[in-house]
Order: sequence, then structure tokens, then C-alpha cells
Amino acid sequence: MNSIKVLTSFFVLLFIVSCNDANDIDDYSNLDKSEYVSGSSSDFSAERNAYFGDLHVHTKHSFDAHIFGTTASPDDAYRYAKGDTIQHALGYDMKLRVPLDFYAVTDHGFLLGQVERWADPENGIKGTEPFHNINLPENLTTDSIPQRGNLFQSYVRNVNVYSNFWTRLKAGIRGDQALGTTLYDLDAHRSAWQDIIRSAQEHNNPGKFTTFVAYEYTSSTTRSADIPDSASMTRCLISGAPAACALGGYPPHEGANLHRNVIFNGNKFTKEPFSRLKSLNPEDLWTWMEMLREKGVDTIAIPHNSNGSNGQMFEVEDWAGFPMGNQYAEFRMRNEPLVEMTQVKGTSETHPLLSPNDEWADFEIMDQRVGVSTYSRPFGSYVRQAYLDGLGMEEEGRGNPYKFGMVGASDTHTAAISDNEADFTSKVGILDGTPEGRGSVPLTPENAELLANVDLRQISVKKIGDRYYNDTVFKQWGASGLAVVWAEENTRDSIFSAFRRKETYATSGTRIKLRFFASEDIDESILNSKTMIKDAYSKGVPMGGDIVGTSENSPNFLVWAIRDANGGALQRIQIVKGSVGKMPIGKPNEQVYDVSCSDGLSPDPITHRCPDNGAKVNLSDCSVSADRGSSELKVVWKDPDFNENEKAFYYVRVLENPSCRWSTWDAIKNGHKPRPDLQATIQERAWSSPIWYTPKEN
Repeated sequence: MNSIKVLTSFFVLLFIVSCNDANDIDDYSNLDKSEYVSGSSSDFSAERNAYFGDLHVHTKHSFDAHIFGTTASPDDAYRYAKGDTIQHALGYDMKLRVPLDFYAVTDHGFLLGQVERWADPENGIKGTEPFHNINLPENLTTDSIPQRGNLFQSYVRNVNVYSNFWTRLKAGIRGDQALGTTLYDLDAHRSAWQDIIRSAQEHNNPGKFTTFVAYEYTSSTTRSADIPDSASMTRCLISGAPAACALGGYPPHEGANLHRNVIFNGNKFTKEPFSRLKSLNPEDLWTWMEMLREKGVDTIAIPHNSNGSNGQMFEVEDWAGFPMGNQYAEFRMRNEPLVEMTQVKGTSETHPLLSPNDEWADFEIMDQRVGVSTYSRPFGSYVRQAYLDGLGMEEEGRGNPYKFGMVGASDTHTAAISDNEADFTSKVGILDGTPEGRGSVPLTPENAELLANVDLRQISVKKIGDRYYNDTVFKQWGASGLAVVWAEENTRDSIFSAFRRKETYATSGTRIKLRFFASEDIDESILNSKTMIKDAYSKGVPMGGDIVGTSENSPNFLVWAIRDANGGALQRIQIVKGSVGKMPIGKPNEQVYDVSCSDGLSPDPITHRCPDNGAKVNLSDCSVSADRGSSELKVVWKDPDFNENEKAFYYVRVLENPSCRWSTWDAIKNGHKPRPDLQATIQERAWSSPIWYTPKEN
């Protein structure tokens, strides 16, 4: 009889907790006050417009933004994107040179709204006292860095202290580990998510400015002893030892970044996001997204910082260790059609060790894993190699799980993208909001001593000559980047459709306009046609598309790039090709071709390189050669090494003339010489999504 009561109680508990707010959907159309009729905008174009935006922005609701001084709200973020001035945590103004066209606040679903709640001295949550009033105005100074660093290290990373057994068991059954912790405030979590939704809905202005409801799914291959993923918890529960599960006992794994941003389309959203506290497995995230799609809610996930994944973002096995196949490839591509290839924490196009013959491969490389100072293995961490691996798997008949388009983003944690090298504010609020803090100018003796007391593994002090610098991962960060889409109009549906078809490209922050088409039915005569773009669409495929061979001849590739009015002159257009030979050998190959040169120059037919155009940078004031470079480059190119029997991808890379890197600007503006162990100049650039070539026989 007692066993029946226990069993009955267990299933009653299961029923009570089985509802999951991440699966429940509400319609928020009432918050979208626009009465826009599709196609009514004055800039509507069937030939599509270039829209610039950022799909990776954190505000005060993210734990790692609030703890480092960010108090800017989602409303502030959208005001900033539309051209308003907002305040940095350290009190100075932040303003874009030119407003953006679309923006998405993507606060971490993990610990959403928690640190903001802990900072309230009236929260009534035992153990949060060290966070009280952390962001009062008098506390928003660089003197608070040691305290903030210590809090971040000792509290946020170990916040999941579980309460009693039954609370933990309830959390495990429901698939939400947060509910079993002592510091987690569910009301704060829900309130922050509702604020994100409300703000996006109210700031969305179809035809003029587009917002997306979004969040960051912050997964990794680390499972701490106290935070098993839901799959691990389920396996443990059915093993017959639920008490052991509720007490933890999960060994730590080697850490690697598997973060994604989840972007919603439309006006229907879940009551809460699916976070790492429900599962660390990205495949569980995609399954949740599939469920939402069946209910009429379309989403995409955009992985980022593969460079910090230690080779695990682009593996050739699934989460369980089985070889990927066609079903997996289709599953992943339905849910992840794009990749965030460049952002403040480094560019993930390729790496010098992976592309030794590419002279431009060493661009803003961050070689550490995200959140730690451990080296990140390049193999499996970079996009170009993933493209090659995808072709290889496809050649083996396993499908291509890496057929994604490219976008850029900022990953700002101040609500404000910092894409201007000359006015760089970095990412992490108080921690890197000054030139000293990000290591571009020497430390004062007082600040050198201050940083020596910070308990953050990423921070150390380095002596160069007779000066001391903050020697952090911040020195590897870049003033990057932007997502660009080709869409008919500035609306959610139109831009989201561009995401889906991968007619997107990434930039390092510059606003280059870039077109890319492939066709067997166009030639150089199209370059002088008044209907060039119309003809390119009707006769070919744009970036993100597929072209199937019909003959032994190479397709013709049309590329058109126009400089950013506020940026540098264009130096060259390149096409990056990757191909895989036929099985059983299937050898991967890559080649970079300069296809159009500035200043009337032509690529060498043997080396496929443009001559040096002579553009220079004056490192005393960052002035550049005003008489070098082009405002526009346009070309039709045919692959000189084409093999009609090999699968291949082609993408465009456009390079500006050299200009000062942000660290050089920092030094000059503060009366110092550029730090000698940092790159003094960079070449801003844009990267298109690929066009994939498939032989006729396939």
C-alpha cells in the first residue's frame, strides 16, 4: 500500500511540474502598434536593398553585463541603434555615426535578469548581499573592478547551489535546473523576458527600423558538478538512483564555447527562453525550435565564436559521438542556416594554421576559449574548414550540415555596438571601457597594482620596456562586426526571409555594399547594363544559393562592391574557393583569387594577386593615403582552375586599404606610441555568403 502511495505521489508531482513555460506560446501582436502594409514603403525594391544590423546585443538583463556595470535597458539599446546617444557604464556618451536598419537584443537566457535582481537590497534572497547596490552611480568606477571580478568569479560561476532533495528532483523532472537552486528568482527571469519582448515590439517600425525578439542560448561542453544537463538528469533518474542525481556528482569537462543566438520571427513568442539550464545539448535546442515551428513560430539559431570552441563547434560527429548523416544535416540546416563569423571576440573565417597560403588569414584572431585563457584548437573552430568538411561529408553521401550563410555581429554587453575603430568602447562595460583596461595604453602604477588584485583568469599585467600593460584577451578583440541582408523591404518577414535563403554577408564593421551572383548565362557585357541586378537575379543565383553545372565550363561570377562613405577606399575583391575531389580520395583544396584590383591594376595571372597599390597609414595621426584605392569595384570572373566534376563553394572577400586598428587609435588619442606587440593597422573587410557548385551528375 505504501509503495502505491509513493508511486501515486511521484506521478502527481510529475503532472504538476510537467508544464514548461519554454513550450507555451503567447501572441504579442497587441504590442506592435504599426499598421504597415507590406510593399508600401518608399524604399521597397524587388531587386532588394542592403540593410545593416546587429543580431547580438546584451543589456542589463544579462548577468555578465550587469555585473560589470551595464544598466542600459533594451529600450536604450534600440534607441541607440536608431541614432540616439546613450551612456556607457563609465559615464561617457556612445553614439553611432550612422543609424542601423535592424537590431536584436539577445540577453543570455541563462541567469536572465538574475544579477539585476540580486543588486536590489530589498530582494529578500539570502546570499545575494555582496551584489546589493553594485551599480549605484558612485560604484560605477574602475576602482570597483576587483570587487566585480571577484563576484563574477566566485558567485556567478558557482551560483547553482541546490536546495533540498525534492526541490532538486522537481527541477530535474521539469527539465529546468534553475528551479532547484537557492538563488534563482523565477519572477525576475520572467520579468526580464517580458521586458525584452515588450521593448522589441514597441520599437519595431516596419519600413523604417526592424527589431527581432531574441536571446542567447549559452551552451558549452562544460558541465559543472552542480549543473547536469536535462538529458544527463533523465538518464540518471531512470538508472534507479534519483537521489544520486539530485545530489549532483557530474565531473567537469573541458570547456568549449557552443553559444547560439535564437531569433524569433513574427509576433508570437514563448513565455520563457530555452536555456542551458534545460539542456546543454544544441540538438535539444533544435528539437524545441522544431516544436515551435509546428505551432507556427519560426526561429533560427546562429552559432557564434566558433573560434573559441576548441574544435567542437564544427565537429563531424553529433553530440552523442555518432557520425553525422543526411538526417542530421537537414535537421541542423533547418535550424541554423547562418553563422556569426566575426564579432568583438575575434573573427572565425579561417586561421593561419588552417590556411597557410592565405596572406590575409591572420585577421583579428582570438586564440583563446570563451571565458577562459586556455588555447582554443583551430581545427574544427573556423568557418572555411567547416565549409570544406561539409563538402567532404556530402561527397560521402552524409549530407552537408555546414551549408550556412555568413553574418557579423558585435556581442556588445553595453547595449551599444562599437564598430568604429576610431571610437572603440569594447564590450564588457567597466572592465574594458577604458584604453588602460583593454591594454592599448600603459597602466599607471596605481592601476597596475589595482589589476594585480583582480580574481579573473583572463587578466594579467605585462611589462614591455619600462611600461606596464593590462595583458588580457581584450587586446585580441576587434571593433566588429555587422550583419547585412539583401531584402525587399525593412520588415521582419522580409529580413527573416533573407536569413532563410542566406542572402546575407558579414563585415568587420564597415558598411561596404556587396553583391555576388553566379550564372552560366551572363558575361562581361552585364557590367554596363542598366538592368544588371535584374538580369543577375533572373539568369543566376545570389549569395547563399546553389548552382548546378550543365557543362564543362565554369559559371561566371558577378561581384560588385561599393565603399562605405565613412570608411576606407577599396583595395581589392577576392574570391575564396573550396573544393573536394571525388571519392575515394576526396582531397579538400582551397584557393584565394584576387579578381579585381583598385587603381586600374590587374591581378597577376600566375599568382592571382593584385600588385601593391601603395596605400599607406601614418601611425603618428592615423591619416591614410587619400589618392589610393577605389570607391567601387565590379567584375565578372571565371574560375581558371574549374573542374566540372568537383563540388565547390565560392565566397567573396572585399578588402579596404589599410587603416589604424582601434588599439593604435587609443594610443594616439592618449598621447602614447602604439603598443609594440599589437598589430598597428588592419584592413577592414566584408565576406559574402558562399555560392555552392554541384556537378550535374549529382
